[in-house]
Parts: sequence; structure tokens; C-alpha cells
Amino acid sequence: MKKIFYYHKSVGKIGIGEENGVITDVFFGDYSMPDTVTIQETAIIKEASQQLDEYLEGRRKRFDLPVFAKGTPFQLLVWEALKTIPYGETRSYKDIAIQIGKAKACRAVGMANNRNPLSIVIPCHRVIGSKGELVGYGGGLDIKKQLLCLEGKKIMGKKVIL
Repeated sequence: MKKIFYYHKSVGKIGIGEENGVITDVFFGDYSMPDTVTIQETAIIKEASQQLDEYLEGRRKRFDLPVFAKGTPFQLLVWEALKTIPYGETRSYKDIAIQIGKAKACRAVGMANNRNPLSIVIPCHRVIGSKGELVGYGGGLDIKKQLLCLEGKKIMGKKVIL
């Protein structure tokens, strides 16, 4: 049975989900919960919360959690590519499309980014527009900006200074 617990972090309310001992969800705000989900803090959820705190305090650059992201084969391919973006760096949707061997799939990469169930842990916030603009983020552009600034990126208006 899936368990979810909520925390208030510097970036707002974050929910963390776990099923069978692995983290399955990290999301902003609330979750529309089916009857099969319970609100319960487990040891692995607590560990994920601690690692998120360390990240948000600038003390952690990589997460060390057992995770499972459920998605289509294409989404999984994109999410694996996102995991290769180093802390403090960004990539464009086109860069990710090229990396996965589907150079014309920029929009599909954007949609896969949008469906990322493990925000921050799978760093979709590090994906920006081709001209350095801040675009699309499930937590909102203000949070995306905050996360990129935390990682040392300078933001001018709606553009990341590369």
C-alpha cells in the first residue's frame, strides 16, 4: 500500500510517497489520494525528507534514495537523462532530446518532464528553454528559480545566465 506524508519546506508544501520501501513520489502541494493511499510517515519517507532538507540547505548535491518512477518507456528514458544533469548545470529540452537519440522530440521531452513523479530528486528543474529562459515547472517558476539559484545559477528576469 502506498503511503504519503507531507512536510513544509523552504519551497513550500512537499509530499513524499513510498511504496514497498522505495520512494515513488516527491511533489509540490496536495495529492488526489485514492482509497489505497494512507498518510503515514515511514522511515524511508523520513530519510527522503532529511535529504531534501540537506539539499535545500545547500549541503547535498546528490540524493541517495531507493526510488521507483512509474512511466512509459519514453518517460523513463527522459528521466534517466535528467539524472545525468550535474548539480549547478542546466540543459535545454533540445539537449535532452538529442541525448536520448530523438532530436525532434523536444515537446515530448517537455511533457515527460511535466510528468516526472520525483521532483527535485530527478532534477527536472535543471531543464530550461533553448535560449536560457525559465519555462514550465510543476512547482511553479518561482520554485524553479529558487532551486536553480540554490545550485549557483544566476537568473535575470526569466532567463538563466549561463
